Amino acid sequence: MRWVAVGMLALALGAFETTARAEEYPSRPIHVVIGFAAGSGADILTRFYAGKLAEISGQSTVVENRPGAVGVIAATVVTKAKPDGYTVLFSGNTIMAGGRHLLKDFPFDPDKDLMPAAAFLETPFVLAVSAKSPVHSIAELVTLLKSKTRNKSGYTNPTGLLSTELFKAKTGVESESVSYKTTADAVPDLADGTLDFMILDGTFAVGQVKAGRIRALAASTNRRITALPDLPTMEEAGVPDYHFSPWWAAYLPGGTPPAITAKVEAWIGAISKTDEAAKFLDTMAALPVIGDANWVRARIASDRAVFDRLAAAAHLEPQ
Repeated sequence: MRWVAVGMLALALGAFETTARAEEYPSRPIHVVIGFAAGSGADILTRFYAGKLAEISGQSTVVENRPGAVGVIAATVVTKAKPDGYTVLFSGNTIMAGGRHLLKDFPFDPDKDLMPAAAFLETPFVLAVSAKSPVHSIAELVTLLKSKTRNKSGYTNPTGLLSTELFKAKTGVESESVSYKTTADAVPDLADGTLDFMILDGTFAVGQVKAGRIRALAASTNRRITALPDLPTMEEAGVPDYHFSPWWAAYLPGGTPPAITAKVEAWIGAISKTDEAAKFLDTMAALPVIGDANWVRARIASDRAVFDRLAAAAHLEPQ
């Protein structure tokens, strides 16, 4: 009985310490880790949210850029961090839902090693052609592609490749997928017509469209991009059941106390509901998303089925 009492006391003390930590959290700077380089569109988005997180939490935030391996390096850093709420991952859904299609030796289990806190934004992709192209709509593009024996499309990341495969599957067109290191590398070939079309990051595409180098035909989201208000969605342009664009969420290391996760969830949700966030995302051709931890889990499960199907269609081999 004595040992049982000691064990129960230890459990009670442990629960008390966890509750106490959650109540005093945060008491020092919070580190936000992302898998993209400083100065990138993702970095700019992250720093806005990190700045607002500092304001609402009362503690400063430190953004850590850990680029590489399509975001896996950054995520792995967070999975190994102490589960105390002071290390937060901002990540797109690609590695959570489709990571095993990208890397042979995927280093962590997204469902166990990370805890979702809240979703906060969506980054639309845009299907574009050269500004010199004779096509001005998705219907005209499909007709042109089907009339040719050989077509080329470009991509720079798994999202671009898989979204292109989805477009091909929905419309029945064929194209040879050409890989580029960066979107900036691909745009000259898109602008001069070497590529028949490309589905690219909307944040980057908006500037190219406004500069008159490329022509956007549709957005990959199920709602319009405010930065290009006249641009239809794929579904509005006649491609049924097409919605494929990255969305971002905040994650904490597995084992983080629920009370701390709930605080981060509330903070991110509050930021996403502000007019300031909506206006900022507008300038970045992004869209606000409000989703709690359960929303994130359900969406990842749904996305995983889509990634599995598209990865098979694209013959995507883990590297």
